[in-house]
Amino acid sequence: MKFEINRDELLDALNDVMKAISQKVAIPILTGIKIDIEEKGMTLTGSDSDITIRTFVPTEKDGEQNIKVVEKGSIVLQARVFNEIIRKLPTNNVMIETETGLQTHISSGKSEFKLIGSDPEDYPILPDVKDDNSFSMPSDLMKSIIRETVFAVSQQETRPILTGVHWEAKEGKLSCVATDSHRLARRLTSPDEMPLEPFSFVIPGKSLQELNKILPDNTESVEIIIADQQVLFKTRNVLFYSRLLEGNYPDTSRLIPDESKTSVTVNGRSLLQSIDRASLLAREERNNIVRFSAGEGKSIEISSNSPEVGKVEETIEAITITGEDLNISFSAKYMMDALRAIDGQDITIQFTGAMRPFILKSANDDTILQLILPVRTY
Repeated sequence: MKFEINRDELLDALNDVMKAISQKVAIPILTGIKIDIEEKGMTLTGSDSDITIRTFVPTEKDGEQNIKVVEKGSIVLQARVFNEIIRKLPTNNVMIETETGLQTHISSGKSEFKLIGSDPEDYPILPDVKDDNSFSMPSDLMKSIIRETVFAVSQQETRPILTGVHWEAKEGKLSCVATDSHRLARRLTSPDEMPLEPFSFVIPGKSLQELNKILPDNTESVEIIIADQQVLFKTRNVLFYSRLLEGNYPDTSRLIPDESKTSVTVNGRSLLQSIDRASLLAREERNNIVRFSAGEGKSIEISSNSPEVGKVEETIEAITITGEDLNISFSAKYMMDALRAIDGQDITIQFTGAMRPFILKSANDDTILQLILPVRTY
């Protein structure tokens, strides 16, 4: 194998693939990156067996030559070392060549490195994913769905299924739900070209967080292909495979109340900033509790009391308040996460009592829903 490549193009590809590399893997070769060189370009593959990222760099891009292929071939190189070397090379022209055996020669300007590679034949084969069951959506919509749900997955491995986001399709509609049993985030959408067959699978939250870093901030189409225990996200030059979590996701629809005793509409950004200030004192407490009171008129009182630090009270104006008077306590962190997901719009909060779950929605849009369980403070 021998080729010359533009360093910046190689670094862009490495940035994507490195997101799949972990030093804690059962198969030692997975600490490496597989490099495949063919006439049409270079393919890099990285995997930790939970996620696999494959990215392709074409020989030519926008009429300019990125790669000059002298001899085709494959090698697996230690990912962290290879990445650091390429990052610190002195010029933008990089020559990579495998010599006798698995020794790999990397040169740029007056710098030369020799790395001992691994046999590419020992690298695990990618899962075979057929696109019989697939649909697509714009990249920016996919990023929004991830941002609005993934923060609510459980961080505890006691119930592994809750560490993922549940994607379920019925009648042309896609529902994405995450819950850690103290809060819930749901996003509804209707992508084009949904599969005719209903589907239900759970994607690990960590996989979605890494996918989010790779997806472009534009309307480029992302194809989603569903297979046994695997899902593949496909963009123009990147393939992102993730394993799926096994088990049955709980039926969360019955957790969402369909009536309310108190309804408050308020500017989301004002409420977020107020709760952020109140949480300055609440942070000292283990549960980070803030109190929320709504009564007659349009005033909401946000307060927090930490016996060893002090107390804070603040009043903000609501747009509307209807129904019964309300005093409720909740985690400031959970509330702030939910408000950030709805992103500064006017929001409606519907309460069914001081100790019942309450929901937050955009005042103008039902597709994003956040649910939070209150905290007993007496």
